[in-house]
Amino acid sequence: MTKNRLGLIFSIILLVGLVVPLPVLAADKPNIVFIMADDLGYGDLGCYGQKRIQTPNLDRLAREGMRFTDFYAGSTVCAPSRCVLMTGYHTGHCFIRGNGKDNLRPEDVTIAEVLKTAGYRTALVGKWGLGHENSTGLPTRQGFDFFYGYLDQHHAHNYYPHFLIRGEKRVPLKNVVPKPGKFGQGVASKKIEYSHDLLMAEALKFIDENKQGPFFLYLALTIPHANNEARQQGMEVPDYGIYKDKDWPEPQKGHAAMITRMDHDIGRLMARLKKNGIDHKTIVFFTSDNGPHREGGNNPDFNDSNGPLRGIKRDLTEGGIRVPMIVRWPGKIKPGTTSHFVGAFQDVMPTLAELAQAENAVPEDIDGISFVPTLTGQPEKQRKHQTLFWAFYERGGGRALRMGKWKAVQQPIHTPIRLYDLEADLGETHDLADKHPDLVAKMKKLMDDAYSPSERWQFPKPKK
Repeated sequence: MTKNRLGLIFSIILLVGLVVPLPVLAADKPNIVFIMADDLGYGDLGCYGQKRIQTPNLDRLAREGMRFTDFYAGSTVCAPSRCVLMTGYHTGHCFIRGNGKDNLRPEDVTIAEVLKTAGYRTALVGKWGLGHENSTGLPTRQGFDFFYGYLDQHHAHNYYPHFLIRGEKRVPLKNVVPKPGKFGQGVASKKIEYSHDLLMAEALKFIDENKQGPFFLYLALTIPHANNEARQQGMEVPDYGIYKDKDWPEPQKGHAAMITRMDHDIGRLMARLKKNGIDHKTIVFFTSDNGPHREGGNNPDFNDSNGPLRGIKRDLTEGGIRVPMIVRWPGKIKPGTTSHFVGAFQDVMPTLAELAQAENAVPEDIDGISFVPTLTGQPEKQRKHQTLFWAFYERGGGRALRMGKWKAVQQPIHTPIRLYDLEADLGETHDLADKHPDLVAKMKKLMDDAYSPSERWQFPKPKK
């Protein structure tokens, strides 16, 4: 073969390479660990202003990565928040818009399903809340290769359950729960195996077994949710640790001990990534599903769990929906940075899809936008939300909208819209609705437009 012919063939190969994208190697895709606490408040971490509860590992995560100041959960309670996270639709559009016994449908597309198209091994360890036994909503029927934990949110109240779910089957535990509820909820009379510890062991095992990557680990921890069935003794934890000698009420010792125990285990997880030599190619997210709770004997005011924010879980004021968000990715995210990007759980799907180069698998009509440009230090390329919207159906119903610095809140649903300037009044103490009627009218229309009616989820009717 002549040199001219060889040169021609080589040129054709180069041209084809320019026109037809070559397959992306697995080594080019980061492992993704998404950690979500349950009912952790905006002010429960040291890096968000907490003074008495110790969270050294999460504080270090923030120093080594990016801390978001204006990030929001999908809802102010569990199930809808997780639905927004998993599907990318806000609560005016998503299928599961409130707490209940609902199951994702076969046609619902989850983050796990998106990432599997990019060759990711997917695992959920912890609390699901979007599908029950023998239903279409099971994690293993919604894109997860592996599942271990709780399906039902009531079952997840109990930190000493008599079973957990592995895959699609119940795994008996050594705990004894007299007269458990239909879904396994209750209070153990014999407490032997603490579920959080079992969850962490499975998460670490998954990392060890999949270190070749790429993998997606959704670690949905139950800490510091209360066991509501235990009433005033609901802050279940094996020991109070460094808080045992504090002159605090018992539930507050338990609440703080739970958070510090979680923090310690996140430190173990980060150490495991380094031990396996994958720390540099793993992006780690940490957040909470909604604001802090007043359940199980816990008083969120005792340690200022909502920080400067007003309200707690089940409120649409900032304390119920604004949550911590920390992201660490060595070599990609500049350490010690703070972002004021206004984002929410619906943004997680497109963000992870872009990281995994799986954008084509994301439904076109989702409400989220990718914030990868923010993570990688390119704010000039970052798209911004015109608005963020929430709908809620408990306690008289309600809805809320954030637009720039403005926040509209209508809760209960049949009360006048309140208007707050979050830049001047983060605590939402001064209602400016009377001073800005045109703005209120505009935001009302935007809320109307953001909401698609649902037969399953109905706002309560006004009282006569």
